[in-house]
Amino acid sequence: MATETRQQIPVSSEPKEARKPAVPAARPLAEAERLLERLMGRGWLSPFAWSSPLLADLFEPLGTRLPSLDVIDRDEEVVVRAEVPGVDKKDLDVSLSDNMLTIKGQSFREEKEEKGDYHRREISRASFARSVTLPGAVDASKATASMKDGILEITLPKVEDSKRRSIAVQ
Repeated sequence: MATETRQQIPVSSEPKEARKPAVPAARPLAEAERLLERLMGRGWLSPFAWSSPLLADLFEPLGTRLPSLDVIDRDEEVVVRAEVPGVDKKDLDVSLSDNMLTIKGQSFREEKEEKGDYHRREISRASFARSVTLPGAVDASKATASMKDGILEITLPKVEDSKRRSIAVQ
């Protein structure tokens, strides 16, 4: 059997915040981290905040766009509006599974310019997929979708059990 050795570990009664870091150079990094945490909070890494314009701008060079969505919960229906500029109706796929609405789309653009010996051709493709959980049960058979000026609007009537009702306070 191997011989085990024990080392004494110093125990400090000071609170963790009051202790000095073991490496003095790490102190500015720790302070910067605390400052960022105070400014942004821990929620800035939340997956629910991934629809921010900043994150959408990060994905666009990769050919992926995250369209902005509005989900409006009305008494009788749920309305979802999505910004999809440059996307044709035929290139959209809207589906509903349980209470999850998914919007997928793609766009393709090609530009050509020829002047004498000068030839320019630019091709761009972009695709996206965005899913959102609806605030209540909806009747998929009565759902409608329309598009105007790059705004996709989906109207989903609620089922009877999901409709908003007022409750009298006694």
